[in-house]
Amino acid sequence: MKPTSIRIPSPDLQIDFSIALAQIRQECLQEALCETIKNMDIAELDRELADVVPRTELALLASRGLRGELLFPVPCLLIRNPKLIGYYRLLYGFSQKAFYSADFGLSIFKSMEDRGMISKSGIGSILPLCRALAGCASSLLKGIGEARLTKEFMDDLTLLTLGPQLRGGANVRKGTAGIVKIFDAITGIVQESVVSSDCQCIEIKNAAGRRVLIEFASDPDIIIREVMAEKRYRNIIAMEIKGGTDFSNIHNRIGEAEKSHQKARQKGYVECWTIVNVDKIDLNMAHKESPSTNRFYRISHITSGEGREFDDFKNRIVALTGIPTY
Repeated sequence: MKPTSIRIPSPDLQIDFSIALAQIRQECLQEALCETIKNMDIAELDRELADVVPRTELALLASRGLRGELLFPVPCLLIRNPKLIGYYRLLYGFSQKAFYSADFGLSIFKSMEDRGMISKSGIGSILPLCRALAGCASSLLKGIGEARLTKEFMDDLTLLTLGPQLRGGANVRKGTAGIVKIFDAITGIVQESVVSSDCQCIEIKNAAGRRVLIEFASDPDIIIREVMAEKRYRNIIAMEIKGGTDFSNIHNRIGEAEKSHQKARQKGYVECWTIVNVDKIDLNMAHKESPSTNRFYRISHITSGEGREFDDFKNRIVALTGIPTY
């Protein structure tokens, strides 16, 4: 019997994660916390810990050889290094979306993690912020239990929250890259009719002398519209590009495309296309899950610049925009 061929893909994603993790450790993990404390007045830090944290919990941490700020934030620490709010968010197990939502009233503090800056509206609320976070930290301390209370274990907890964040960021980058690839492919198809272009929009002139805009959008990802009059358009094509390569998640991505196309239909788009980054797609299944999609394409086939699928994509772009063929 012929041995089965085994092929393992390159661990590119994990390599990217390792680079990102090294940077994040210097910005908002335990390494960043320790580096910040090095240049602080410890007496001031201890006074604020005593003011914010229950004495019994500080004593419990001390009994394990741990300082209070490893679990509890205080104003002088966050003012010295605003990015450390990210450390406590990760330690307590909150995603950025959940933590900075309106539900928690923490949206005014998002600039601390993003840019290392405290907004004018947030500067006067640092102490209430620390008191609120201390309540969350107390619950975490009780839940962990004294036996597991170590510096290494708390570092593990931050990494458990960080993992999905890194993967989510990687998925966003994949999606963005897929959109750019399709936009570039369209640019190549219409280049002889281009009147002007920038990083967000290509303007072409069709055979009837009308202006046609090919634009990056947010929902859907790429739109093609013909200008009828000032601020009046004929909506021609709405494209949803799903750049993820995970086959097991293809059903979710097609479902997301369907929601976008339903909105596009309501706006009068003539054609709705879904372009995926998974080559082995069951088109019958795909059409059932997204009945609003007129055409399904694959990124690899479009970017190849040849073949039946690319030719179909190209011919439909030419026909629907009305540009002359050269």
